[in-house]
Amino acid sequence: MRSISPLLRRRIVFSLAMFLALSTVGAAGVQAELDGPKPNDRNVTLVVSSLMKRQHLLRHPLDDEMSRRGLTQFLKTLDPMKMYFLKPDIDEFQANQDKLDDQIKRGDIKFAYTVFKLFLQRVNERVNAVDGLLKLPHDFEVKEQFNTDAENLQHAASTEEANERWRKRIKYDLLALKSDKTEGEEAIRKLTRRYQSFQKRMAQTESDQLLEMYLTSFTTGFDPHTTYMSPSTLDNFRIIMRLELEGIGAALRVVDGYTEVSKVIPGGAADRDGQLKVEDRIVSVGQGEEGEMVEVVDMQLSNVVKLIRGKAGTVVRLGVRGASGGDTRIYSITRDKIKLEDSAARSVIFEDGKKDDGAPYKVGVIDLPSFYMDMEAARKGVKDYRSTTRDVRKILDDFRSEKVDAVIVDLRRNGGGSLNEAISMTGLFIDQGPVVQVKDALDRVQKYEDTERGMAWDGPLVVLTSKFSASASEILAGAIQDYRRGLVVGDATTHGKGTVQSLLDLGQQLFRIPNPPNLGALKITMQQYYRPNGHSTQKRGVLADVVLPSISTHMDVGESDLDHAIEFEKIDPAAHHQYDLVAPATLQKLRETSLTRREGSEDFDRLLKNIERYRQFKKQKQVSLHGETFFAMRAELNAEKEEEKQFEKQANGDGDDKKDEIVKRDYYFNEVIAITVDYVQQLGSDNKAD
Repeated sequence: MRSISPLLRRRIVFSLAMFLALSTVGAAGVQAELDGPKPNDRNVTLVVSSLMKRQHLLRHPLDDEMSRRGLTQFLKTLDPMKMYFLKPDIDEFQANQDKLDDQIKRGDIKFAYTVFKLFLQRVNERVNAVDGLLKLPHDFEVKEQFNTDAENLQHAASTEEANERWRKRIKYDLLALKSDKTEGEEAIRKLTRRYQSFQKRMAQTESDQLLEMYLTSFTTGFDPHTTYMSPSTLDNFRIIMRLELEGIGAALRVVDGYTEVSKVIPGGAADRDGQLKVEDRIVSVGQGEEGEMVEVVDMQLSNVVKLIRGKAGTVVRLGVRGASGGDTRIYSITRDKIKLEDSAARSVIFEDGKKDDGAPYKVGVIDLPSFYMDMEAARKGVKDYRSTTRDVRKILDDFRSEKVDAVIVDLRRNGGGSLNEAISMTGLFIDQGPVVQVKDALDRVQKYEDTERGMAWDGPLVVLTSKFSASASEILAGAIQDYRRGLVVGDATTHGKGTVQSLLDLGQQLFRIPNPPNLGALKITMQQYYRPNGHSTQKRGVLADVVLPSISTHMDVGESDLDHAIEFEKIDPAAHHQYDLVAPATLQKLRETSLTRREGSEDFDRLLKNIERYRQFKKQKQVSLHGETFFAMRAELNAEKEEEKQFEKQANGDGDDKKDEIVKRDYYFNEVIAITVDYVQQLGSDNKAD
């Protein structure tokens, strides 16, 4: 694989060597002011530009189109709610939008500093104005709205218009705090502290952080997973990959100034605690049982992570608002390390229905949070090292000895993992053949096959998926579907991430020596996955054979919800066997029977109503600032949440939390089991894969 040209490498290595030598002389530990690009910024920019041109999957040039995308994303990163920049500022920036690509190819990032300095000026102006706005007598009887739809919102044309927008934001903030039982002088102090804290954090932005923001704004114009990591971000990434991170076990992102949960890591502290959910917004963080709750709205994500991260065994308190709004709830979570066994496959056998002889059907369920392998033990030659395939094979052996009638593999919270394990585990359910195809930027296609003859389970199989099932889990589900080996049941589609990223360490790219300097890294999309039938999983995901209603289907958490996601496409199918276990008539009958059951279910009726409420909430682009209306809406949302909580407890049986349950046998999973039993009955005696 080509990287950067030898001539460019020699030039950059020389200038970097000079910079590194000179940087050891001077006042150590003194933070340089953010007054302009640093000497190594140009070199890092040149390397990133070269690697994007030569190695990105799309082979798209860094041109005017990417230049416009990059500027749009950079401004969105700095000012997501369009509260700081004015329309004349944007017009001035956009006058340069077709020049930025040429500047980056020359290693010139001075424009980033020009934009950021004006941003700091606008932040200072707005925060200084907040004091006056907080002292205004706000009339909560006036029926007016605060626009929360930043995508369709224009920047304020003048300072006067900006002040009016901020007046409404302050009014909204005061109402939100009042609903959390904070008002009067305490509410004013809290908001003053929040915005002054944001002002200070922005002023403390370092050159590496600005370089990361700027270059990533352009790389994500190619696709959302290609990013530049600064040296500090790369260090954090390596910590996570070593699974040495002690914290709550949640992936976070910034959405409209809020820290939002994008994923709850299987086996982590938050997963075991069971309260924190995807799309929850963390608005404050406190240390221990009594520590002060620190406001984190508009805080840099790296700083939020530092507050949440801590030693295993210590407590962190999170102030959380749900995806649908409502009051702030405080969750106390004990930090811990993610342990391999907490992410490992687990199993349970359920009984349901009746056979002709009166005996119940036995359904074996495998809960699989990720595709894992103990790499260190494998390298050391440990005979019984842990891996997904080994663990699942043992479970299937137990299922056979227990004479189960069908197997369900639950991938609803499986975000991926080891590609090799996804391939080898798929091989437990097929005889042999291609499992996934991978295409690179030169259109070269490589097939990855299960080469081991035989199956660990050849009976009826159901793969349970959700919109959170991603990457490696989509490979397994797609192959099972293409081979017509079993049913895919669950959300309308899976996550839809069908691309492969590689981490290119920039120091290693430039210095062919051991332990090169840390210059950050480029996480770059270089390949794309395809199913045996030639269809990509990208954006489209794996469509369920039998769709069950769920709120997650309607959440904006899929690949297709991301800006500039690479498009779905097809390549030639790979020759593969098709079993006779999923016929069109069978699918039609299963769908009809399931729908009839759900139509007579109060539980599913309630779920459909909750889904409709959620969809209506998502459509709302404005929030009422009329006090009575605002609090009535909050009360309704909180009542619905409490209702849903009680509903979930009732569905689980005795109403107690069952955190150690392998699978919650609630109304939803009961329907999955019912579909599985229907499937076994329809297959009859001809239920083996051959």
